[in-house]
Amino acid sequence: MGVFFVDTDTGQVATGRQLFEAGISDRDGTPPKPWFRIQGPSDASTLWYAVLRKRERGVYIGTLSIRHLGHHASLLEKGWEEVPIGEIQPEPDPN
Repeated sequence: MGVFFVDTDTGQVATGRQLFEAGISDRDGTPPKPWFRIQGPSDASTLWYAVLRKRERGVYIGTLSIRHLGHHASLLEKGWEEVPIGEIQPEPDPN
C-alpha cells in the first residue's frame, strides 16, 4: 500500500498514491493541510498493519500498528478506531 495520510479535520485516511491520483497532492507526494502523514514504514501493507485513528483535542491523529499483537489491542482499548480497508481513500469531490 505505501504511505498513509489522515485528514486532521475529518479523520479520512488515504494513501499517498490515492491523494496524488485524486489531484490532492503534487509530484513530491506531500498533500496540503489538513492532510498529515501517519508515521510508519513507507511500504506498509494493510495485510500486516492496521490503520488507526483517534480524535484528540479537536483533531484526528493516526497511527499504524501490526495486527494481532498486544500493542494493537492496547490501542483499541484506549479508544483508537481501526479504519476499515474499504474506507482508505480520499472523499469524492462533491463538485
